Amino acid sequence: MRLELTKRLDLAFRAMGFLNDNGSAADGRSIAAAIGTSAHYLPQVVKPLIDAGWISSTPGPGGGYDLVADLNDVSVLDIIESVEGPTDTGRCVLRGAPCPTQEECALHSSWVVARSALLTELEATSVQAAFAQAPTKGE
Repeated sequence: MRLELTKRLDLAFRAMGFLNDNGSAADGRSIAAAIGTSAHYLPQVVKPLIDAGWISSTPGPGGGYDLVADLNDVSVLDIIESVEGPTDTGRCVLRGAPCPTQEECALHSSWVVARSALLTELEATSVQAAFAQAPTKGE
């Protein structure tokens, strides 16, 4: 079991933060440079955010990306599930397949409670609040 998120998710959060701080549209090269990725990889990072309607994309030489969502209205869980996929796969934490109700694994009850608490917290935290809580450089 791994409780970690991908680099792509980190880049997606950073792209949203960059656009939020920038206050206006930015070209892909500027965003990529600011968040530490390549302009070639950036479209893969922002595609789920565009699909969710949080970022808009304008193609062409004068195009770029723009934040269109209020980050107070988007939860951390929303971003995680947008980029990583659904958090509830129905798989048992120990067995990797659904836990049969007649033979639940030893961790089933504890895991359900812990998972619920985690998801509740992530859903209750807006992306804007997460940015506000993050330490600034040098802290």
